[in-house]
Amino acid sequence: MSGIYIHIPFCKQACNYCNFHFSTSLKQKDELLIALVKEIKPLLSSPEGREMEKIEVGIRNEVVNTLYFGGGTPSILSIDDLKIIFDALHKRFVFAADIEITVEANPDDITNLKLQEWKNIGINRLSVGIQSFIEDELTWMNRAHTAVESLLCIDKIIAAGFTNFSVDLIYGSPLLSDDDWKKNVQTVIEKNIPHISCYALTVEPKTALDKMIVLKKKAPVDAEKQARQFLLLMDWMSEAGYEHYEISNFAKPGLRSKHNSSYWSGASYYGFGPSAHSYFSQGYSPKRRWNIANNALYIQSLQKNIIPFEEEILTETQQLNEYIMTALRTMEGINTKYVSTKFGEVASSKIKASSSKYEATGKLKIENGKIILTREGKLFADGIAADLFFTL
Repeated sequence: MSGIYIHIPFCKQACNYCNFHFSTSLKQKDELLIALVKEIKPLLSSPEGREMEKIEVGIRNEVVNTLYFGGGTPSILSIDDLKIIFDALHKRFVFAADIEITVEANPDDITNLKLQEWKNIGINRLSVGIQSFIEDELTWMNRAHTAVESLLCIDKIIAAGFTNFSVDLIYGSPLLSDDDWKKNVQTVIEKNIPHISCYALTVEPKTALDKMIVLKKKAPVDAEKQARQFLLLMDWMSEAGYEHYEISNFAKPGLRSKHNSSYWSGASYYGFGPSAHSYFSQGYSPKRRWNIANNALYIQSLQKNIIPFEEEILTETQQLNEYIMTALRTMEGINTKYVSTKFGEVASSKIKASSSKYEATGKLKIENGKIILTREGKLFADGIAADLFFTL
């Protein structure tokens, strides 16, 4: 399986907690689209283009199974903008008949016309950044949409015939009580939304939220409250019949995100656009690359037929640690038989031995050759994974 990620680095306004690469100015949009199309095309006239041709051997002939427009806010693009990107992609890649094509969207961008236009060009899945159905919370986050728009956009999506879509919710903010958190989750359940991604509010360095907390203009997050709301979330979603298939993701059976699941399974994927990441896992030493996170420099480089990226070849230890980190977050867990086959019996035995102390404390279970986090263990996923890592 191979996938494609397109990064659209534009937003109407900046959410105070966000540290993704984006710009609130659309002045460079047309130039960036031209540069994006040039990156998608093989640039055989440049050394970087010739190198791309070499490293693509492992996946270039594969059918593309997933396409994901992330950002930023891809829903800010017009249908003509999207058609330009689709045209470039179709000239280079073959799409699977059942390809999953996802667009991240904000509620205030979702109109009946846009929904129909998206369907007409092949978009069959939406990921909607709702974050909350509560007005005070949205204001606190500096979101561009209202609570009413949060609710209305779901009705529009369902009426337009989208049967596969996801919403994002954030928990653990200083304003969010347990009762309000339950209202948010119950809204998702009652509307029978097929997929939900939930994230604890994280205070990232150099964000507006970080600065406001330092200046005591906003209250800091409460780790105990976040843990409690996560535990409540797991219970509510389980009772409603959702699969908790990854730490932050819940889905109705058969409606997991295929694109994100490919990340967690180590499949190869292309990333196009400023700050986008690519991963090539087959046919050569696994390689990760990432584009420059600067719109102006990205555009200037592509104008010279240069793809502005950095890359690294992953060592076997790095590959193993990445597998531990991603697999442990999923409901399938770490497959020790897979570790034994790919990385050796010594590595498999060491992981099992290191996991035993967490099994004894009830944070994970080891059964049928798999190491799986328990409900309580999911609170400590990152720490447990780090403890299982191998020294580089």
